[in-house]
Amino acid sequence: MKPTLMLVGGARARAFSVDQAESVLAQAAARGVRTLVTAGAPVLAATPTIVAAADEAAAVGFSAPEEIAAWARRRVAAGENIHAVFALLEMAQVAAAETAAALGVAGNPPAVIRRTRTKDACRAALAAAGFPQPAVRLCTNAEDAKAFLRQASWPCVVKPRDAMGSTGVSLISAAADLPAALALLPERDEFLIEEFVAGTEFSVEGFFQDGRPVVLAITAKETVPPPFFAEIAHTLPADLPEQRRREIESTVSAALLTLGLHFGAFHVEVWLTSTGVVLGEVHSRFGGVWIHKMLEYAIPGIELFGPIIDDLLDLPRTPGPTGPTRGAALRHLTPPPGRILTIEGWDEVCAHPAVLHAELSAGPGDVISPLRCAGDRVGLIVVGAETGTRARELAADLARSVRFVMADSVVPERSVRR
Repeated sequence: MKPTLMLVGGARARAFSVDQAESVLAQAAARGVRTLVTAGAPVLAATPTIVAAADEAAAVGFSAPEEIAAWARRRVAAGENIHAVFALLEMAQVAAAETAAALGVAGNPPAVIRRTRTKDACRAALAAAGFPQPAVRLCTNAEDAKAFLRQASWPCVVKPRDAMGSTGVSLISAAADLPAALALLPERDEFLIEEFVAGTEFSVEGFFQDGRPVVLAITAKETVPPPFFAEIAHTLPADLPEQRRREIESTVSAALLTLGLHFGAFHVEVWLTSTGVVLGEVHSRFGGVWIHKMLEYAIPGIELFGPIIDDLLDLPRTPGPTGPTRGAALRHLTPPPGRILTIEGWDEVCAHPAVLHAELSAGPGDVISPLRCAGDRVGLIVVGAETGTRARELAADLARSVRFVMADSVVPERSVRR
């Protein structure tokens, strides 16, 4: 009987997410593993290629982790064997952990995943273990935030407790900035305020093997200028001195084990400051957008998901490449706010031989909003080159070659959140 892998949550109806899920299913099939995709009916309808690639798809959502765990238990009680549980999506990580625990198969403990996903709880756990962390406070109203600000070092960052893509995240430099920052939050019942960390930002990508983290690469990232933090570029591998690279890798590996993570993938954000490495948010998944495609180009021959499947199912391990020998970069397109008349140069970008992927989500007549979070971006270009530095330069050159011709005045026809 084939072992079965349950992919909780499937994929978002976004090209990068579908590409990741298709890779999971293909790499499972190559190992003779049966695949069961579970997601809400609208998600399955919006991702037909995932449904087609899986051995079975079931319309079961993940918003209530205990319910999908109970559903899986009923399947097993009826005679099916589910041998491994995995999730790509951030919001499906708790459901996957709960399901794995309910079935008694390999996976990260649900309490560990909940703590890791709760930003203030994760910071507290890391600080208690001796890792440098910015002061942070969970707030339920403006008065909580003001009390924190009276004792904090300026500037500070206001952010949602549970969100992605820099949604609602902003920098404040004085108490007078607080009302505007609170107005940007998607929800104000619970939010965080923390001290700003001054340093160069990176992320660390990898997966676990036999309970130990394997760092695949460090990614350098660029963001929009304060007060917002939307990411606009990624370069892999980051151009770092060997000593700094090892410092980042060892800090991240120690933090992952301290938090109790031992399975799956990881994407950890860090700052490199004048005093050393400061950990940011920790994710038990690969990085979003097209970081997985960048990894696959920079590390020729690597399987990102096959080793995770082997680990979850305790299949024989086949040593593979684990370090970049080439470079890759991603650059988001950032036209000014306004109404688009025409876009020039896009076809030439798509035809460039170094382009691994390119996508555009805006066109003539669309109104571009100010760039504050990931949802406000309108397109991207992913390139591969002989080094990360060359890839970064090439991606920037190609992005500059795309010309957005904007109207002098904005007449809304169809507003686009970038």
